[in-house]
Amino acid sequence: MKILQKYWVGFFALALFILAASLIYIKLHPKKLPPNLIEGVGRFDGDLVNLNTKYPGRVQKIFFNDGNKIKKGDIVAILESKEYEKQKEAIQKQIEAKDKELKAKEIELNINKTKIPQILKKAKSALNAKQKQLQELLSAIASQKEVINQDKKDYQRLKDLYKKKLIQKHKFEEIALKYKTDKNSLKALEAKKAQLLQAIAIAKSNVLDAKAAQKSLDALKESLDALKKAIASLKAQKEQIEAIISELTIKSPLNGYVVEKIANAGEVLGSGMVVATLIDPKTLYLKIFVDTINNGKIKLHNKAVIFLDAYPNKPIQAEVVRIAQKAEFTPKEVAVRSDRIQRVYEVHLKPLNPNPLLKLGLPAIGVISIDGKNLPKSLNEIPKI
Repeated sequence: MKILQKYWVGFFALALFILAASLIYIKLHPKKLPPNLIEGVGRFDGDLVNLNTKYPGRVQKIFFNDGNKIKKGDIVAILESKEYEKQKEAIQKQIEAKDKELKAKEIELNINKTKIPQILKKAKSALNAKQKQLQELLSAIASQKEVINQDKKDYQRLKDLYKKKLIQKHKFEEIALKYKTDKNSLKALEAKKAQLLQAIAIAKSNVLDAKAAQKSLDALKESLDALKKAIASLKAQKEQIEAIISELTIKSPLNGYVVEKIANAGEVLGSGMVVATLIDPKTLYLKIFVDTINNGKIKLHNKAVIFLDAYPNKPIQAEVVRIAQKAEFTPKEVAVRSDRIQRVYEVHLKPLNPNPLLKLGLPAIGVISIDGKNLPKSLNEIPKI
């Protein structure tokens, strides 16, 4: 104890010397990366989804803000359009009017289906009856004409006999009366024939009218079909308007989170305008830049690990999913082995499994193994860039 108190300054100086010597050795002999590993720094990027409007409308409400988690099917925003609502209302009224017209015509068709065939049947029966009466009447007229012809002969014969005083006067008067009566009967039959012909003409007209009414049933059926098609067309228009109104409720197509809320309540958005930008964490990848020397060594699906600054001892398993085919000038945020290297290639490292720690724009370090071996388990195993 007395020795320490006596020589403590010397021990302290020795400790400082050893520490300085260690630092100088580390500086002069930096840790080297194994030849099968390639290291790069970068930031996480991903496939952004611009959630835009399909139809114009005024933003009624926004349900998410920047950074909020979101699930597939969640309502992100609701737009309203009075124009589409009024169009839907007008079409609905047209459908209701057409439905009433259709029901009225269906009732009319059902009535006429029974009524018109009966009318036609009655008209034909009446015509047939009149035509039979005409045939009977014509037969009676023909018979009456024969009777009159005989009456005429008898009249002439008895007239001659009466002039010769061969028969009594009342005999001649009887035949004369019969001749006159039979001629009057023929006139009556002829008049009845004229009336019957007129009745037949009317009956024929009734049959034609009934047949025309029968054809009107086909026209009525076609009118019903046209009405049904018109209603179907209006319903299709209504469904189209409803589909448009449905599109005014904007839903998330993915599970992820909101990168940026762009629209605000009360704004009028046109067709195709962006409401919010979303991202699916499964699409996140680390974008690093590799110099022209190492780029040729890397192949797709090479194994890799990713280290976050906040978790240097938690490697995230990944693989190479993209190697740029065109070089570009070194970005400012990328460190390279030598200042003389001016051009680098973009390489994407995608985690094998979704990780809740990953976020868009988060800086990280990626290490690629060109042979699948010796991947580090901690940042302390590799030299600092």
